[in-house]
Amino acid sequence: MMSTDLSFIHLILNASLLVKLVMLLLLWASVVSWTMIFSKSRILKLAKDSANQFEERFWSAEDLAPLYNKVTHRKHDATGMEKIFESGFKEFAKLKAQPKIEPEAQLEGAQRAMRVALNREMEVLERHLAFLATVGSTSPYVGLFGTVWGIMNSFRSLGNVQQATISMVAPGIAEALIATAMGLFAAIPAVIAYNRYSDDVERLLNRYDIFMEEFSSILHRYAHS
Repeated sequence: MMSTDLSFIHLILNASLLVKLVMLLLLWASVVSWTMIFSKSRILKLAKDSANQFEERFWSAEDLAPLYNKVTHRKHDATGMEKIFESGFKEFAKLKAQPKIEPEAQLEGAQRAMRVALNREMEVLERHLAFLATVGSTSPYVGLFGTVWGIMNSFRSLGNVQQATISMVAPGIAEALIATAMGLFAAIPAVIAYNRYSDDVERLLNRYDIFMEEFSSILHRYAHS
C-alpha cells in the first residue's frame, strides 16, 4: 500500500500553480499587514504620549508665547497636538500684528490653520488602516478561491482513473484547505488591528477636537484683550 505524504511543506510544494500563487499572495498580505500593525502601534503610542505631555505643559503654562517659542525651536518638527497649537498660535499672532484686523477675523484665521493641521495629522494617523481593512475583508475569499480551485482539480483528476480512493484526492483537498487557513491567518490579525487602531485614532482625533475648542476659547480672550 502506497503511503501519501501529507506534510505541510510537501503539500505546498506540490500544489498547483494557481494555488501556489494564491498562497504567495496571502503570505505577502500577511507579512505586510504585520509590518503595518507594529508600525501603527508605535505611531499611535507616540501620539498618545506626545498628547499627554503637551497637554500637561499647555495647561501649566502661564503665558502661551514662551510655550510657542519652545515648540518652534525644538530639534524635531511638531506633530499631533503640538502641531495644531503651533499652527493656530502662529496664524493668530500674524493676524493680530496686522492693523485693522477684527478680533473675530483673527480667531477664524487661527481656527482655519488648526483645522488644516488637524486634517494633516488625521492623514498620518489613518494611513495604512484602509490596507488592513482590505486584507481583513478579502483574504478569506482569496483563500477560499484557492481552496475551490484545488478541490476542483482533485475531483477532475478522478475522471481519468477506474477506481477512486481517498488517498488519490486527499493531497489535493489538503493543499486546497491550506489556502483557506492562510487566508484566515492573514485576515484575523488585520481585522483585530483595524478595529483597535480605528478606535484609537478616533479617540485621539476627539482629543484634538476638544483641544482646538479649548484653545479657541483662550485665543478668543486674547483677541479681545
